[in-house]
Amino acid sequence: MSQDLRILVTGFGPFPGAPFNPTMPLVGRIARLRRPALDDVAIATHIFRVAYETVDRELPQLLSMHRPHALLMFGLATRTPWLRIETRARNAATAIWPDLDGVRMCKRSIAGTADARAFGPHVVRLLRAAQATGIDARASRDAGSYLCNYLCWRAIEATRYQAGPRLAAFIHVPPLKRDGSAHVPGGITLEYLIDAGEAMLLEVVKAARQAGRAGPDSNSL
Repeated sequence: MSQDLRILVTGFGPFPGAPFNPTMPLVGRIARLRRPALDDVAIATHIFRVAYETVDRELPQLLSMHRPHALLMFGLATRTPWLRIETRARNAATAIWPDLDGVRMCKRSIAGTADARAFGPHVVRLLRAAQATGIDARASRDAGSYLCNYLCWRAIEATRYQAGPRLAAFIHVPPLKRDGSAHVPGGITLEYLIDAGEAMLLEVVKAARQAGRAGPDSNSL
């Protein structure tokens, strides 16, 4: 390898109805992982404020600053008790729920009449890796119509540019209590999420290597 592989791992902050977002501690713990397979991997992290303008402004900045070869993104699904591996971004937006700036999407699609956009076949490997840790993980074709889906769309869009990352993945996690314990009896805890997050990160690293390109700066892996 001519240089470190670069992975950008992101989460979201709190939003109305979710004063605690478990993706914040999850992203922090993933960034501190020390494994032999990650010795030549540079992990950058970012927590997005739940606002459309923030995603539109900060995502391009992050891609320019870190030049990641892959994106591993996490968001909170407040009504789902299992881990959701998103397989695509829907061309859908909600005009009902405002973001933290009070902004509502004025139309019900993100990009006119464009179709849904798929993340790619690597998400199947992430799903299997997560399930192998014992966590309840399932594939999802519906990332919603709020900021998580919006970020999914913009991230997949970025992978289609020559200077963009080679691949992206988005994972919806269930709600947790602030101490990291399960939101419901017998449910998923922060420690379970960290184990699954580590397994998926390692698969993202493998997939980025196998892509055969170093990404935005055109150096070879």
